[in-house]
Amino acid sequence: MATLPRIARACSLALVPGAIALAACAPKKAPPTSGPPLVLVSPVQRRDVALYIEAVASLDGYVNADIRARVKGYLKSQTYKDGSPVKNGQRLFTIEPADYAAAVSVARANVTRAKVAQAHNKVQLERDQGLLETGMLSQQDLDNAAANLADADGQLQAAQAQLDQAALNLSYTQVTSPIDGVAGLALVRVGNLVGQDGPTLLTTVSQLDPIRVNFPMSESDYIRYRDRLGHMEKRDLAWARKQFAKLETGEVTDQDDPGVELVLADGSVYAHRGVIVTANRQIDSSTGTIQIQALLPNSDGALRPGAYGQVRIKRRDAGKDALVVPEKALISVQGTYSVGVVGPDGKVQLRRVEVGASARGMRVIVSGVAEGDQVVVDGVQKISDGAVVDAKPAPPAAGQSRD
Repeated sequence: MATLPRIARACSLALVPGAIALAACAPKKAPPTSGPPLVLVSPVQRRDVALYIEAVASLDGYVNADIRARVKGYLKSQTYKDGSPVKNGQRLFTIEPADYAAAVSVARANVTRAKVAQAHNKVQLERDQGLLETGMLSQQDLDNAAANLADADGQLQAAQAQLDQAALNLSYTQVTSPIDGVAGLALVRVGNLVGQDGPTLLTTVSQLDPIRVNFPMSESDYIRYRDRLGHMEKRDLAWARKQFAKLETGEVTDQDDPGVELVLADGSVYAHRGVIVTANRQIDSSTGTIQIQALLPNSDGALRPGAYGQVRIKRRDAGKDALVVPEKALISVQGTYSVGVVGPDGKVQLRRVEVGASARGMRVIVSGVAEGDQVVVDGVQKISDGAVVDAKPAPPAAGQSRD
């Protein structure tokens, strides 16, 4: 009876390799099929879109006046608050005036001495003229007296010039603003020696209303819209303010121009439109652009010099009845563009397209698709030419952007 368990164990061990072999030879189950990839499509539309000339712009003050120390001395006081508005003629700094006041006193004394010498020589000449007529004085003595008077006249002029210069230097110790504007941070503090090695820059005052906007324009756009850029010599500050008033009421300028818009660094559009006032004398051959200046109203001082933004100038007669697709539908390869068009049978056809300008998330299509074609706008990375997809309509927010 004891041999029976051993026999049973042997039989069970013998069966194990067979079970492993049977498991290895058993057919594997096929993975479940996932079906065609899901994509979102949107129809090619034909509609009017607002197209713009767009460029990166930098802001600058209408006038930037560097305030410099024109005489040497210790800075005695600063009489404005850093970054505050100042008026034309307002005192900003005082340089220690004692030395210059003393120089004025010395120069004034020299003028007095020169006047006395002039008066004495004038009387002497008149006396000598009388003596010459009586024969008591030679012509040589009279000539000497006339020369002495002429020298006295010259000495008086020189003394007066020195007095004027001394008074001018004394006036330079009172540093004032030449314009209305906003004064920047003081670059030199009270107690420092200024003007030792040349005119020391103390601060800068900028006139901020209006503010200048500098940006490049392509040569082709400059030629295309040269009627909007004509007669620049008449576009002064008074002209610009007149156009500002018209633009604020929703009108166009005297040149039938809707004005210049400025998109700020945070993506918001500045509330006021401006006008172009200046074009550079030449086109930059290295970039194919010309530098343009525009003015924008800035009565609240919200815009500051040194800021960057993007200017937009609406194109005339452009974007009317145009074919457009969302930017996200475009497939870019080495400078060429394609879109995935889904047919009624769910098959994808990659079509090369010629693109035009961008318009707020949409791109104008010049050729390659027709109105109503269903293009893939979400899931572009899943498609290939001839592939079958499960196409669903994209929500309006995903498929298009309204102007």
